[in-house]
Amino acid sequence: MLSHRLVNMRSQLALAALVSTSFAAFAAESPLVDRVDTTAFIQLEAPGFAALTPKQQALAYWLAQASIAIDPIIYDQVSRFGPRQKLLLEAVIRARDKVDPATYGKVLEFTKLFWANTGNHNELTGQKFLPKFNAAELKQALDQAGRKDLATEVDALDKSLFDPDFEPLTTAKTPAPGRDIIQSSANNFYSGVTLADLRSFTERYALNSRLVKENGKLVEQVYRAGTPDGAVPPGLYAQYLRKANEFLQNARAYATADQSKVIADLIRYYQTGDRRDWIQFGIDWVRNNEAVDFANGFIEVYRDARGAKGTSQSFVSITDPALSGAILKIAANAQYFENRAPWDARYKKQGVSPPAAKAIDTVIETGDFHVTTIGDNLPNEDEIHAKYGSKSFLFISSSHALEEAAGYKALEEFAASQQEIDLEKKYGGQAEDLMTAMHEVIGHGSGKLSPALTHEASYYLKEYFSTLEEARADLMALWNVFDPKLKELGLVPNNDVGRVMYNDAARVMLTQLRRIPKGDTIEEDHERDRQLIAGYIMDKTGAIAMEQRNGKTYVVVKDYKKMREGVGMLLAELMRIKAEGDYNAIKALIDKYGVRFDPKLRDQVVERYSKLDLPVYWAGINADLTPRFGSGGEILSVAISYPRDYVRQQLGYSAMYSK
Repeated sequence: MLSHRLVNMRSQLALAALVSTSFAAFAAESPLVDRVDTTAFIQLEAPGFAALTPKQQALAYWLAQASIAIDPIIYDQVSRFGPRQKLLLEAVIRARDKVDPATYGKVLEFTKLFWANTGNHNELTGQKFLPKFNAAELKQALDQAGRKDLATEVDALDKSLFDPDFEPLTTAKTPAPGRDIIQSSANNFYSGVTLADLRSFTERYALNSRLVKENGKLVEQVYRAGTPDGAVPPGLYAQYLRKANEFLQNARAYATADQSKVIADLIRYYQTGDRRDWIQFGIDWVRNNEAVDFANGFIEVYRDARGAKGTSQSFVSITDPALSGAILKIAANAQYFENRAPWDARYKKQGVSPPAAKAIDTVIETGDFHVTTIGDNLPNEDEIHAKYGSKSFLFISSSHALEEAAGYKALEEFAASQQEIDLEKKYGGQAEDLMTAMHEVIGHGSGKLSPALTHEASYYLKEYFSTLEEARADLMALWNVFDPKLKELGLVPNNDVGRVMYNDAARVMLTQLRRIPKGDTIEEDHERDRQLIAGYIMDKTGAIAMEQRNGKTYVVVKDYKKMREGVGMLLAELMRIKAEGDYNAIKALIDKYGVRFDPKLRDQVVERYSKLDLPVYWAGINADLTPRFGSGGEILSVAISYPRDYVRQQLGYSAMYSK
């Protein structure tokens, strides 16, 4: 599922080291463009775009337009107040020359963070953040901007913007007392609904609907544009999905015949919202592997505490054939790694189809897709995985930009020894890249379910499924990094790469706490997965330990062999739980090892990190594509540029619906 989120103190991507190819100069200047508090904004580049044919460039342009078209949806999914908040903020930002500079500066900073997080809850932790201006200042700024008509909206949105205790978490998997996980979450997937209401209700559109209670009955408000003949009526987000379909239809003229069919499938799904159309799209998409590729849809379910509702997200990518070689080697040996997995033979898949795997540049990322996602494996549906395989992506443009912007200061602060630092500097790139590649390529697609299950595993494991699946994929990388096959394939020079990967997996239980400024629970699935792994191994094997030195805490790997034994134990159990749909077992594991932390330890980490003056969160600035049209409306060529101007780009995206 999924995706591999950036977890280390720095991002490294050393595909070049894996395939003995050196990177070309990526950019003449630093990718770091801007910073607001602990959030940094980095420019993403796509050097592979220049090598595309004019037809491929035109395809990328129309697919990128479709990405922009669905971008507004995520603001409404994250919060029912999101689109209205966005309207107020952008009304001020567009009137820079009219608004008092001091107030404008405060609104501008908050708006950048609002865009970066697609709302006023941190996209990673789900925790609410507040503006430095107050309601009176916002009203005054709107008045100066010529939008006095919006003053009543400020009153209506007062709690949602300024009250820290009002809907403080987007996704609350550890609910407040007396409330369930749906009631405790600020997201907009449910309205007037409790978890108890769903016990006897079967969702037809589980992935792409909002559940509301009308006249005492549950109703699914389906995300769909409606069919042209009116047979299927429009539903929620019809405006955005219709616009996306217009651009997708334009893209078909520049696609190959097979990819045109894929795009037509997506258009049909956006019209009907029917799961059968989504599955057909996924089948055709996974079997199509073009130089210009894309993802567009309601895909990941992390934002829903139940793990059922998909958020709107999209990217458009360009394959780098030279840098894809290492991933393809792993993919070609997927059956080898499956056969050597430490779980019961009953759950080992045979006849594994090697996934399509590639290194990519991203032209654009929108919606609930974030620059810190450096690997992705799709589709998510087991019924497609089992029969048709999957696609694995490594996002080299994101990884390279993050690497350039981060550096080594955090490593030098939190590593337990100079030897650990030296190893990380030498092999950290290979370890991070290999972790991501194996996580996506042989992690998510591995294993099989018990024939006794009549639904996908997520149906049984509910809110714990995403954490389990991310942990299982991480553990597959950790289990196999010491396998001699990797040396044979030329992917690692020695076992030091594995030691660095283990050091990173242990240390992250400490360093990731810097991203959780409040409370004592972890809500995000990727962070829960890493806490689960390190905490379980520490408890069961003693291979990982926390040590105190001069008032500082360090996490140390005491025994790599024992740590691998712990990796195998947990991996085998997670596969059993997934295969059998054992909800009680996964709840017990994650609740014990993956949720709670010592807030005093977090405060120490935050203090140490603040002294380094490094970003904690990251946002990306996309490339801009500018087409040149012929007299008949066809695209003759497309120019790519790198704006390094986050505000102009975001206002430009909003302008698609303000005309």
